[in-house]
Amino acid sequence: MTHSTLIIGAGPAGLAMAGQLAHRNPTQPTFTVLEASEYVGVAWRNHYDRLHLHTVKEHSALPHLPYPSTYPTYVSRLEFVEYLEQYAEHFRIQPLFNQPVQRISRLANGHWQVATPTDTFEAERVVVATGYNRIPNKPDLPGLRDFRGIVWHSHEYRNGAAFSDENVLVIGMGNTGAEVALDLLEHGARPTISVRGPISIVRRDMFGKPTQPSAIFLNKFPNWFYDFVAGLSQRLTVGDLSAYGLGKPTHPPSYLIREKGRIPVIDQGTLAEIKAGRIAVAPSIERINARTVTFSDGSERPFDAIVLATGYRPGLQPVLGEALCANVLNERGYPKSLWFDEPELKGLYFLGFKTPLTGILRSLNIDSGQIAAHIQKQMKA
Repeated sequence: MTHSTLIIGAGPAGLAMAGQLAHRNPTQPTFTVLEASEYVGVAWRNHYDRLHLHTVKEHSALPHLPYPSTYPTYVSRLEFVEYLEQYAEHFRIQPLFNQPVQRISRLANGHWQVATPTDTFEAERVVVATGYNRIPNKPDLPGLRDFRGIVWHSHEYRNGAAFSDENVLVIGMGNTGAEVALDLLEHGARPTISVRGPISIVRRDMFGKPTQPSAIFLNKFPNWFYDFVAGLSQRLTVGDLSAYGLGKPTHPPSYLIREKGRIPVIDQGTLAEIKAGRIAVAPSIERINARTVTFSDGSERPFDAIVLATGYRPGLQPVLGEALCANVLNERGYPKSLWFDEPELKGLYFLGFKTPLTGILRSLNIDSGQIAAHIQKQMKA
């Protein structure tokens, strides 16, 4: 059996793609969704408890289905999972569960073959929607194996209840690290964040209003103007944080995310706690010892636990294979484009691998629409 379109992943990206196709052809589904787990939105089910969307609900819904009016401005993790379930039901999306994709390859007839541990699928088109953050990145830090306390990657962290009255080191200050440190503090722990370089921070709200709509507005202007206003806003609302160990970014957040792929920290209160001295900041790690950590400035501090907020990787290389990766992935391992015009790549799409300052979920909405339109055009050609 040859499928029209295979969508890999039933997280927000995969559901958005399925929703777009279902909306365009509600009476006859033209897609099949493969999901590695037993649920839709499995990554969101397993995130830490306090997580909320960093973007407002008006710009964070999936295509063609707004959030319930009762949802707050910043949707919680559990509310988002509930919404994903409602979305799948609304568009009659019925993924094939427990189908982790192991390999995607091109067939001689121009179709794509997708292999899982139990099945092999053939499709005219494949949309890879496995997510920007799929595989936990666990760096082999010097001495980490010698540490005698708890070591968790952030994907294992749920809340700080187990760390009350303990010294906890959070390695990395992206959005997850900043929130985990705040959550630890709220549960009575004494958190320290280790940072390697200047941290780009953006306020989630300014003067009582969300900043995302401003970012969306500025995105309409040339990059130089967007960068100028974003940099000015950052200087006025965040300022130089060198005195607190967080450094001073060399470029505005819009530039860093566009040119370097570096996502700014959307501050939800961590910065105030750092300034108040309730969350400590340490430089990069020189060595981890049995019960202490030695930092690059020569200081040594005791810790009971370590949380690796060191991010994730898309993990596409094993699935795509070396030859395909060389054509479609950039130096950081992320797709270069939503689709490619080369004949040998026809029918291969990537969704959910962008992290714009205007909002990831908003980007999913826009990009899935572009892919759906391109698929329709190709089907009519």
